[in-house]
Order: sequence, then structure tokens, then C-alpha cells
Amino acid sequence: MAALRTKLRFITSTHHRRYSGSSILKPDSKSPLSGKEKSRAALTLLKSETNPQRIIDICRAASLTPESHLDRIAYSKAITKLKELNHFSSIRSFLHESTTRPDLKSERFVAHFIVLYGQAGLVNEAITAFEGMEEMGIKRTEKTLNSLLFACVLAKDFDEMKRVFVEFPKKYGFVPNLDTYNVVIKGFCESGSSSSVYSILGEMGRNNVKPNAETFGNCITGFYKEEKYEDVGKMLEMMKDFDMVPGISTYNIRIRSLCKLKKSTEAKALLDGILSRGIKANLVTYGNLILGFCREGNLEEAKSMFQKMVNSGLKPDAECYFTLVYYLCEGRDFEAALKIYKKCLADGWVPNFSTMKSLVEGLASISKVDDAREVICQVKEKISRNVEKWDEIEEALPK
Repeated sequence: MAALRTKLRFITSTHHRRYSGSSILKPDSKSPLSGKEKSRAALTLLKSETNPQRIIDICRAASLTPESHLDRIAYSKAITKLKELNHFSSIRSFLHESTTRPDLKSERFVAHFIVLYGQAGLVNEAITAFEGMEEMGIKRTEKTLNSLLFACVLAKDFDEMKRVFVEFPKKYGFVPNLDTYNVVIKGFCESGSSSSVYSILGEMGRNNVKPNAETFGNCITGFYKEEKYEDVGKMLEMMKDFDMVPGISTYNIRIRSLCKLKKSTEAKALLDGILSRGIKANLVTYGNLILGFCREGNLEEAKSMFQKMVNSGLKPDAECYFTLVYYLCEGRDFEAALKIYKKCLADGWVPNFSTMKSLVEGLASISKVDDAREVICQVKEKISRNVEKWDEIEEALPK
């Protein structure tokens, strides 16, 4: 009888939580939401929520689990929001609560929470979660070690990353694997200590761990960041030693790195070279170049790259459209921005409010008021948010 009462209490509690979750996530819902519906509703609410307790309530109502891709995005969004609000106590309590949930007691899930601690910059808490796994009855493996190292990299605590890398394999009986070395190389490169990768590559060789494209990609990124072009060449030669032929992914890394250094013209020359050798560029290639030229204020070259991409048969993605519209407005080339926006709209996307406001006001400033009004009408039809703001902007346009 006692067992029956316990079961009934559990069922009633679960039923209440489901409806309670629905009332927070979707107040007008008359029935319990499915798991996917909860996740989507939570993500939508988290985008605009600024109240720390409300953020936690939304996550609890959605019963988030790292097993779901949508939930992993929601977890990350919540942690980012709380960090921006400097509400670290909420992050600590929420992640601690998550690690102790009976349905999330596995190495896979704890490893994810360790990474989230790193995302929040809470490395000590990440280490505590790692060290507390044994008490929770969860076995630690190299997977959790790699998550802890990655947490250190995310938090930009590179000294702690080095300490964990040196001490923890011996302390806990781990054998570093390829993922371990790749995370550490990434850390060295992000910290401005790219030359340290040579010692890591040497250790990998002694331990018969073969580097992969990610290994060399991280090294090349780091050497470009420090403008050590000779070392970039050494990495490309070393790839040959491992029978690795640089593909478009490696060239994209090089092009992106050059664009970040405001050397987009050199990056374009690299593109011309690979195209002449029959290597096909992709959206990432052109996206990097378009952004690079935009940042350097060379809007004509950015537009040229966009057209070259389209002519090659590639379909622009939302990010590419948004980048061009934003920078064309910044450069006061509103007619070109309007043309790109129309293509963007035809593909089902609309840039954010501030970009569109800039376009509308820019069109009005060059006496294209009718076009400005048409844009406002299209945006209001496509997106229900900010309708009142658009009404105010339209009212302020020249009659």
C-alpha cells in the first residue's frame, strides 16, 4: 500500500511538472508539450530573457538534457546569458543541480556540464565536477579529461590547461589520445604560444598517436595568428610526411586566417591558386573572403566575391546575406544593400532589426522613400516582432 502511495505521488508530481512547464514555456497551451516543443519554446524565450531566475525557471520547465541537440543549444544559451548578467551563483547552482539529476548521471552528460562550466569561466567548478565523479559512481575516462581540458581553453585559463595536461594523466591513469593532444594544441595556439606545438607533436610521435587534419588546422591557425609564416610552411610540409594532402578545409583555414590579418587580397590570390588546380571552393571559402573584404572596407571586392560565388553555382546562406547587407549599409551603399536584401528575402531570410532599420533609413536618406516603405511592409509581414517600432519608423519617413 505504501509503495502504491509513493507511485501515485510520483505520477501526480510528474503530471504537475508537465503542466507547470507548459504554463511557463507556452502559457496558452491546453495540453502538455512534447519534449521537442519544450526545447523550441525554451530556446525562443531564452533569446530575449534577462531575468536570471526566469532563465533558470525556463530551463527547469523544459527538463533539458544534453542528449538532445536543441537542449544542448538551450543549455549553452542559458549559460551565456547568465554569464553576461554576471550571475555566476545561478550558473553554479543550475549546473550542480544538473549533475546530480538521476537521469543525467553518466560520463557523457557530466562531460558536457564540465564544458559548460568552462564556457562560464568557472574552471575550479569544472575541476570539482571532474573530481566528484567517482563519488557519484561515474567512471572517468579520457573523454572526461578532454572535456576538462577544453573547459580550460574556453575559459582561457591556459596555465590551468597545462597543469591538467601534465598532472592528471599520471594522477588518474589516463593515456592521452588524439583528442587530448588536439585540445592542448588548440589551447597553445589560442594563448599565443604556437611554438609549443612542436613539443606536443614530438610527444605524439613518441606515443604513436598520428596527427589528423584538425591537428594541423589548429597549428596553422595559431602560426598565422602570430604571423609566423615560415612555421605555416613547415606544417604544410609535415602534412605531406603523414600522406595528408591539404583539401578545401585546410585552405579555408588559411584564407580565414589571412582575412583576419586584413590580408584579404592575399587570401583571394590563394583562392585563385586553388581554383586553377581544380580544387572547388565552398560557401565557407567565399564567406570568409566576403567578410574579410567587408571589414577592410573594400565593398566592391566583397560584391565581386559574392557574384563569383553565385556564378560558381553556390547558394548563399543567411550569414553571407546578413554580412553583406550590414556592411553595405555601413558603407552607405544602400542601393546595393537593397538588391542583396531582396535576394535574401526571396530565400526566406530577413536580417536583424538594427540592420533593417539602417537600410530603411538609408533608403529614405537617398530619396528612395517608396522602397523604404516597401521594405517595412515586407519585414512586418515576415516577422511579427517589433511591429510597433516599425510603425514609428514608417511614421517618421518623409511624406
